[in-house]
Amino acid sequence: MTADATPNPVIREVREAHFRMSRDEFARHINATAAAMGENTGCTARLIAAWELGTVARPRPVYERVLHEITGRSLADLGFAARRATPATAPAALAEAYQPYTRKADVTEVERRSFLRDGAGSVTGIALGHRRPDSSGRRMGMREVRSVVASTQALYTHDHDHGSAALRREAARALHTSYEWLNEGRFTHATGRLLRSATGALSIAAGWFSYDSGLHADARSLYNEALAAARLAQDPWLEAHSFGCLSLLAKASGRPREAVSAAQAAGSAAAPLGSPRMQALFAMREASGWALIGDKGACDAAVITAHAQYAKGPRDGDPAWLEFFTPAELAGLEALCRADLGQHERAAYGAEQAVLLFGSGFARNRALYLADVAVQNAVRDRPDLDAAVPAAHEVLTFVPDVRSRRLLDALREIETALQGHAKVPVASEWLAKHRALALDAV
Repeated sequence: MTADATPNPVIREVREAHFRMSRDEFARHINATAAAMGENTGCTARLIAAWELGTVARPRPVYERVLHEITGRSLADLGFAARRATPATAPAALAEAYQPYTRKADVTEVERRSFLRDGAGSVTGIALGHRRPDSSGRRMGMREVRSVVASTQALYTHDHDHGSAALRREAARALHTSYEWLNEGRFTHATGRLLRSATGALSIAAGWFSYDSGLHADARSLYNEALAAARLAQDPWLEAHSFGCLSLLAKASGRPREAVSAAQAAGSAAAPLGSPRMQALFAMREASGWALIGDKGACDAAVITAHAQYAKGPRDGDPAWLEFFTPAELAGLEALCRADLGQHERAAYGAEQAVLLFGSGFARNRALYLADVAVQNAVRDRPDLDAAVPAAHEVLTFVPDVRSRRLLDALREIETALQGHAKVPVASEWLAKHRALALDAV
């Protein structure tokens, strides 16, 4: 730190307390948001450290716009130094460039509905543009690698709030372009490895959207493509991620022993990478397999391992895709294990904790865990409809905006759970409302 540097505790507090992210996670979140805004940034953990330590007193205008987008605060409110007065003779364009990035509420609403209606608009177009190979043999470099990475980040950013239905085709188009670059372009060995790794990560994103849409066969194919890419690129991070996704898919497809084996393979691949959060996630994936098998002892052991690893905290080297694995998600995943073990009261409590911890973020996951609150409270030994029905009504509010096959399946599970209480007026009212919404959607 230089002698005249003044630390900025405010931006650090925002990162640690509000976003609960490591410096590397926060940098990646900034880059993903920038890509979604059409901005080009290269934020790193080192730059975040410079902001917090005060060695960089004020971010550049592009970061001012992005920080305003993700926090809703001005630079002054984020603890940064005041801007030097712009000379009166400065060109108007320069002064305009320094204005904070703002989005009017009506424009945001129009953009959101347009996004949902048109199938993600140009999410990946922001990063990939129309830079398809004009002919075989075109030279590829880091620009293409960064485009694929930025597209994957932008897709995930939209997925957290809107679900996968509008993104699956967009991801498929981006993946097709990326494979064209791999198959038709010219590049060095080092660039080829990076481009293959980036394509593998994009394949995982496409697989995730297929999984969330209920297309398990497509998801399995895409996850296996990612695993092959990991092996070819000698990328252990991508290999671990691929095995973790295959574990999730196996469990959802009713193959719990395969889920356990794939989670264990993911943990083995991640062991030397120094990421306790990844190890925690894969331990929880293993626990979910054991729960579906009905092995309570093995499930509990894996859950304990997951919590112990999670408590070690994030690392600056953690991959950006792990941003979804918040304390809320940890609680929610354990709740799903309890449900599969038939421990409905514990499952209901865990799902309630997950919803509370999510706050206003991660709309799709919040809706899914609200559905678990409804179902588990309805099927427990002593049903609690005072908790189940309000949660069920709240799930319905997500339906117009969150397009996810898993959410529709969750609504069917709520319907099945409440059918057993159809003579109770509050349950009957929800069932009628759900049927009406289903008819409107036909």
